[in-house]
Amino acid sequence: MNKVILMGRLTRDPEIRYANNENSTCIANYTLAVDRKFKRQGEEQTADFIRCVAMGKGGEFAERYLYQGIKIVVEGRIQTGSYTNKDGQKVYTTDVFVESQEFAESKAASEGSKDISAQKSAPSRPDTAQGADGGFMNIPDGMEEEMPFKV
Repeated sequence: MNKVILMGRLTRDPEIRYANNENSTCIANYTLAVDRKFKRQGEEQTADFIRCVAMGKGGEFAERYLYQGIKIVVEGRIQTGSYTNKDGQKVYTTDVFVESQEFAESKAASEGSKDISAQKSAPSRPDTAQGADGGFMNIPDGMEEEMPFKV
């Protein structure tokens, strides 16, 4: 079984490109900084930097909602590969191919993070055009206090 679950923050905005196929598949590449749970005595807290690839609807989600500093949870599979660079050296790669991704904290908490000036503002609520396609439902104004979670 090849399954990985990661929680971390994006190190920069996702790089977006579209494949040259009939569907113009969206491909998003980003790096997650994942803190290590344990640290050695005297060592500063360290993180692993994991490359992630989201394709199709996942890539479109990343393009629309993800930005530098946001904390997300990613579920996917590890894929290794290799290529020969322009100097003729073989380079080995390890990527997480994202199967699902979701926010790991509220918008208010993410706005309180250290690099707020570098962050783009994510939409606070989907518009009506997104609601039909993305499975989201608009919440009428004034209903936020009755919800069991913050909008």
